[in-house]
Amino acid sequence: MSKRILITGAAGFLGSHLCDRFIREGYDVIGMDNLITGDMKNIEHLMPLKNFDFYHHDVSKYIHIPGKLDYILHFASPASPIDYLKIPIPTLKVGSLGTHNCLGLALAKGARMLIASTSEVYGDPLVHPQNEDYWGNVNPVGPRGVYDEAKRFQEAMTMAYHTFHGVETRIVRIFNTYGPRMRLNDGRALPAFIGQALRGEDITVFGDGSQTRSFCFVDDLIEGIYRLLMSDYVHPVNIGNPDEISILDFAKEIIALTGTDQKIVLKPLPKDDPKQRKPDITRAKQILGWEPKISRSEGLKITYEYFKNLPKEDLYKYAHPREFNSSSKS
Repeated sequence: MSKRILITGAAGFLGSHLCDRFIREGYDVIGMDNLITGDMKNIEHLMPLKNFDFYHHDVSKYIHIPGKLDYILHFASPASPIDYLKIPIPTLKVGSLGTHNCLGLALAKGARMLIASTSEVYGDPLVHPQNEDYWGNVNPVGPRGVYDEAKRFQEAMTMAYHTFHGVETRIVRIFNTYGPRMRLNDGRALPAFIGQALRGEDITVFGDGSQTRSFCFVDDLIEGIYRLLMSDYVHPVNIGNPDEISILDFAKEIIALTGTDQKIVLKPLPKDDPKQRKPDITRAKQILGWEPKISRSEGLKITYEYFKNLPKEDLYKYAHPREFNSSSKS
């Protein structure tokens, strides 16, 4: 009998790629998403399949899945500043109540659960590169606190269920990831830069551009997550690409990639924006035998081709979260 897996946030960027991976591995996949930031276009190719089911549901509310369940991947969460600044309370709820509900389901089903944490748990780091033993430098009441602290609480809740209830849990700390199915205007540097280039706009860089990021192609990330889920390791593991670049140099790379002649315009740096991001992936190498394989130049070409072939109206669609009624704001 096929193994059965629940993937929350299934219509999102990473969730949809995870659905693809586990379908290819022969699993029966249940995708769950409330579509606040997810898009059914990301999984429409899976809908006709017998081994894929979709539940339109908010994981912050009680979850019921009939039958056996072998694994749960909790990837439901807004993941860009535009999202969590617009919907701060749902962001906190999906990291707290949503995680609690998923862990309760894992306990009831005897399922192994992996949560998607983030490099944002390190905040604006005072240690560089960031390793899993670093506790972070986070402002809990700043504009990014709703996301950062939701993820930190999520890790604590997950470890509590492991130590107190004996639930098999895994924690992945995801660093900046890119690739097809990202929302073009979600506020993150890569899709923002490519979108501006495709529209013939100036490239907007915040601060002086000296802040750094390390970009991992989505296929590499999915492989790391898969290996972590199948491992016996219960503590957090960084998955990301340690190839670090300044945002200013990255903007120049995008201009070269797209063959455009945009100017780079500097704007004030948002409050608490991290000055540097680079994962220490020693643990992933040692425990999972994982490291990224796809270079940034190769991954950017694939991603640019995806964005270039989107319908023209998508270039001008400001991809805020879906409109929702007052009841979903609480």
